[in-house]
Amino acid sequence: MHRPIDEPMRPHPTTTPPERGGPLDPAQIDPLVLGALLDRHGWRRRGGTPGRYSRWTPPGPGAGSPSLLVPENRAFPDCEDLLGEALTALSRCAAPSAREVLVGLTVPSDEVRWWRDVPQGPSGTVPWTVQDRLRSAARQVLLAGALAVRGRAGYHGARHRRQAQASLEGVLVGAAHGGRGLTAFVPVDPGRAVTTRLYHALYAAREAVDYQRATGRPDAFDSAVEAGVSRELTEALISLVRGAEGARIALEWAPAAGVPEGCAARPEPVEFSPGDLPALREAGARYLRGEPSMPVRITGTVVRMRRSGPRGAGTVRLRVLAGAEVPHVRVALDEDGYRTAGHAHLVGLPIRVAGRLESRGGFRRLTDASGVVPVQVDEAERDRLMKALHENLGFFGEACGPGD
Repeated sequence: MHRPIDEPMRPHPTTTPPERGGPLDPAQIDPLVLGALLDRHGWRRRGGTPGRYSRWTPPGPGAGSPSLLVPENRAFPDCEDLLGEALTALSRCAAPSAREVLVGLTVPSDEVRWWRDVPQGPSGTVPWTVQDRLRSAARQVLLAGALAVRGRAGYHGARHRRQAQASLEGVLVGAAHGGRGLTAFVPVDPGRAVTTRLYHALYAAREAVDYQRATGRPDAFDSAVEAGVSRELTEALISLVRGAEGARIALEWAPAAGVPEGCAARPEPVEFSPGDLPALREAGARYLRGEPSMPVRITGTVVRMRRSGPRGAGTVRLRVLAGAEVPHVRVALDEDGYRTAGHAHLVGLPIRVAGRLESRGGFRRLTDASGVVPVQVDEAERDRLMKALHENLGFFGEACGPGD
């Protein structure tokens, strides 16, 4: 299935558990965790011997589907044998829930589930574009949670984005039957901080929307920032709800890791409807207007230079090394600053510049720039910068192209 190239979530595995080197070891399985996962994914408990083992059957009609015998605890004499048989049966079971149970055992993960109420197509399916919208919105929701872990802000823009995306690289994704639902398996290590922050942010967003719809006042969105609500989250929720009759997001904690402090053991799904869209849009615009610019002192390497003639002011693009949590910034410099930046680049040195990082454009522009000076670096770093210069000579000079 096609995904954008910046998709941070990997597809649900279809064969052996991912990156863990083969089948699960029954000696490492906690029977209580296995039972909790079976219950979560709809398996039905069908008796057994109290205090010794329980019998589980998969959800749905599925005549002939295997049943599992799961010991109550590791004190049962044949515990490892029963667990081994249960794992083998799960690996051979065709039910999608069996695969999800195995993933939960292999990579202890919190689960985030999305549903969109959309009209069904032939045979209960939904159009490709609808499924793609769900995946895109789910990715935005997780990214908003990861950004909130790195700092509370009404609008993050480009700040912390690389680190936030990197923290989601281990997330696995499985689509529900029919394409109207999606499940993300977020590994507890290091993803627990993301799911915990997302839990608080979703409930705060729901409460802020209710308050605005009841009173007409957006004040609650101001305090919701501390819980992790941001323009990025409101935009993600808008994308999730738009074109649907409603949407829900639910979280389930990894049984092996327990419940995070300050969170409900069994969180209720958070629901949003088309009637919430005006409040979400207004909040997003409010966050965008309200996030101020900030004074910074940035150290970065020049990757592009441009000015309209052989003299005068110009614009440079820096790859940020320190001073701001953004990958690149564009800086307008006077003639002396532009000349200093050019000389520093030609000898393989980064520059340091002070200014204000503007929220307009996503914190990608530095204004009121001053104090441009070259920065000394060690020989290895200087050689690397010089190599980059020779590989990209076409980008530099007095006028290096139509844009930066």
